[in-house]
Amino acid sequence: MRIVVAEDAAVVREGLVQLLRDRGLDVLAAVGDAEALVAAVEEQRPDAVVADIRMPPTHRDDGLRAALKLRERHPDLGVLLFSQYVETRYADRLVAGGLAGFGYLLKERVVDIDEFVDALRRVADGGTALDPEVVAQLLAARRSAESLSALTGREREVLSAMAEGRTNAAIADALGVSRRAVEKHTATIFDKLGLPRTAFQHRRVLAVLRYLERRN
Repeated sequence: MRIVVAEDAAVVREGLVQLLRDRGLDVLAAVGDAEALVAAVEEQRPDAVVADIRMPPTHRDDGLRAALKLRERHPDLGVLLFSQYVETRYADRLVAGGLAGFGYLLKERVVDIDEFVDALRRVADGGTALDPEVVAQLLAARRSAESLSALTGREREVLSAMAEGRTNAAIADALGVSRRAVEKHTATIFDKLGLPRTAFQHRRVLAVLRYLERRN
């Protein structure tokens, strides 16, 4: 099995390369940033890649975005994301693209290198390897996106104004409707987003967070 490894921490990268080679895998390249990952795959055409999510140049989700780009260009390429984080920003694209040949494992939960290699082999063979925590968060993100899609145009306008920090009175003035109408729209938004009234959670804040998550 031919592998490209992308990990910005040099010690982790070299250690992973050695472990994979010790188990008979052919590591074609080991790179430290997302751009180098794309270039290495285009040049080497491996069976699979192991990529961290947060890598240069921005140290945010460059590895994940590079992996998505590679899956679009090379549908048969196995991609195993190996990270400390669960990134849900591209949950729709991850799910829409299908999970065949895709893996997402959390570093802190991988305690056996043989299990990791087995997961990598499954991904290279077109299978799936997902950490249960990753599954839970991706599904939650997908449900959030679906609930936002249920909002009407007017409800989205109200939620957008809420995100700007406007009060109900200010929203009513901006949209040219009554304050009572804004209150009704707000209540409907909370219901569609599945935000129950509790003593410890402010539904207005949670609704705005849902909205901002989908915009970022």
